[in-house]
Amino acid sequence: MSSDEIRQKYLDFFKKRKHVEISASPLVIDSDPTTLFTSSGMQQLAPYLKGEAHPDGKRLVDIQPSIRMQDLDEVADNRHFSFFEMLGNWSLGDYFKKEQLSWVWEFFTKELELDPARLHVSVFEGNSEVPKDKESFEIWKSIGLPESHIHFYGTDKNWWSRAGTPEKMPVGEIGGPDSELFFEFEKVAHDPKYGKFCHPNCQCGKFLEIGNSVFMQYQKKEDENLVELPQRNVDFGGGLERMAAAVAGDPDTFRIDLFFGVIKKIESEVGFGYNSDLDKDKSFRIIADHLRTSVNLLSEGVVAGNKLHGYALRRLIRRAMFHFHLLGSGISGGALAHIAEELRKFYPNVDKNWEFIEENLSAEGTRFELALKRGLARLTSAVGRGEEINGQFAFDLYQTEGFPLELTIEILKQNGILFTPEERNAFEGEFEKHKDLSRSSSSGMFKGGLAEASEITTKLHTTTHLLHAGLRQVLGEHIGQKGSHITSERLRFDFSHPQKLSDDEIKKVEDLINLKIRENLPVSSIEMTLPEAVGVGALHFFAEKYGEKVKVYTIGDPEGIWFSKEVCGGPHVTHTGAIGSVKIIKQEKIGAGVVRIYAALG
Repeated sequence: MSSDEIRQKYLDFFKKRKHVEISASPLVIDSDPTTLFTSSGMQQLAPYLKGEAHPDGKRLVDIQPSIRMQDLDEVADNRHFSFFEMLGNWSLGDYFKKEQLSWVWEFFTKELELDPARLHVSVFEGNSEVPKDKESFEIWKSIGLPESHIHFYGTDKNWWSRAGTPEKMPVGEIGGPDSELFFEFEKVAHDPKYGKFCHPNCQCGKFLEIGNSVFMQYQKKEDENLVELPQRNVDFGGGLERMAAAVAGDPDTFRIDLFFGVIKKIESEVGFGYNSDLDKDKSFRIIADHLRTSVNLLSEGVVAGNKLHGYALRRLIRRAMFHFHLLGSGISGGALAHIAEELRKFYPNVDKNWEFIEENLSAEGTRFELALKRGLARLTSAVGRGEEINGQFAFDLYQTEGFPLELTIEILKQNGILFTPEERNAFEGEFEKHKDLSRSSSSGMFKGGLAEASEITTKLHTTTHLLHAGLRQVLGEHIGQKGSHITSERLRFDFSHPQKLSDDEIKKVEDLINLKIRENLPVSSIEMTLPEAVGVGALHFFAEKYGEKVKVYTIGDPEGIWFSKEVCGGPHVTHTGAIGSVKIIKQEKIGAGVVRIYAALG
């Protein structure tokens, strides 16, 4: 069964149960400054889990591409990926545990035809604030699971919120107990280094979590207590890649169709096969994973750089190239792009934007080739002079040239020099001081609950619409949004245009935006179908597909003269006058036909 078939079966299954398919969020959410990347399907649904009415109703289903950079060091086992597709369904105050657990069981055993005897589940054991989940336990028993396949765990395993366990939840954050479903690979022997007895949450690889039903019903209050939400919600997420591995009965998730074409191309490049050596297999997997994440980020207009999203992308590409060196085969940026081209058939947005992706992937690969040569020259020269290669030297080499610590250690080893654990600790100490925010996609930048919109970021979000419309009026209707990001200090807007703007063009755009702010135009929204939105002139560049209903924001009179009209999720100011004024502070060309503008409130 192909990954595409699993996707379609999941959507069809829940649509038959009166769920409406909603559009996925982009990987980079322009209106959420608290997180680098979309890391779960629930991010766009936070207000609705709290009680706000969703335009598509109470039963929703989607497939959400997600990125979790905090899993980067765990990539290469059989469970973790930096990019993955999350199959999700939600009940917003509608059905609850009985329906959800029964449907999940039916989907996995009937639609995916998994052997019930190889399925185990986990249930929340309770704590001082939230009682033991006896209801889920009884439901699983009634479905037919033997008690030996139902396992109780505490908050570290069976509690879900974006921030983690209850004590880590900030005020306003929502969460709840969950019930996970695991597939057992019978032929995988338990490794006793992970404990005397194997169990579903054991890390030995015998069990693989393939779905998690979160009962989102609690919120953290100012007094640090958890209180029940006005409505009881269900938030299910299951990784497509893990499901595909379970269907195939293969514990190696990198043998599924989404990865294996890339794996075969890597084999051709390095001259030997996958599954030949444990360390080499790790490099195969890291390359395949990081290339998939990279092309999906590039497809949304992200380009490699030294800050935030760009730094995360740069780290992924360079880490993939470094692992080619570990496999004994250097690789050019062009060859890297050739391997990644295998992914075009799986992701429509990658295929549509391939020219941009290929150019930027090749360019970043070439930059890293040069950095490796410079770093190698510095290192071999220092070794030849008998200099001490300590943690500080290794970090300086990493920081200035992007030269990986692992490659430094490997070269020292070839020269009979030991890089001690103490020196590694010194390197890591320096790294911790300087590490970029991109080490975190949802936790490190997550400081205040569910990305509640602040006054400044709301103003800047409306400003992106003004900027988009202003650029189109001044430069032409070929202008299309390629990406954006908002912080509490500025906005960043990427758009299609062959060259940087002249000083005169910048002034015209800036003057036009500030004129529309002074006119104090109303900002309003209305829900409609996507064809209706297109019919009224709404722009919709960002997402590849939408739900049955979309929200259209208009700046001006929706029925008369308007300045901007876009499909968008919000939030926005009610009148443009609230913005004050806007100043374009910087521009740069970031790729073939793509310009980036930074703007701030005046």
